[in-house]
Amino acid sequence: MKARRKVYFIGSARKDMKAFPMDARIDLGQMLWDVQNDREPKDWKPMPSIGAGVRELRTQEASGAFRVIYVVKIAEKVHVLHAFQKKTQQTAKKDLDLAKQRLREIA
Repeated sequence: MKARRKVYFIGSARKDMKAFPMDARIDLGQMLWDVQNDREPKDWKPMPSIGAGVRELRTQEASGAFRVIYVVKIAEKVHVLHAFQKKTQQTAKKDLDLAKQRLREIA
């Protein structure tokens, strides 16, 4: 059996994700588990504007939309770049910029 990938949280991503409502944490945690185990998460989209191979996990709960931006890089490690609550239809520039900055930190 293939060993699962390790997850590394960059900056405040772990703390930010822990602040999500329980339902959002469970849903996004399951999707990260799927990524770790080389399975397709149930709701994601590519984020080429941030960088090659970057993806966004998405969940919608009663209290809003929650997102986790990650990339699988370097020795098959999962790097969680950013976790945030989405307030509008379009992802805020500050959230995109923070994810880009954190990607540069690990590149």
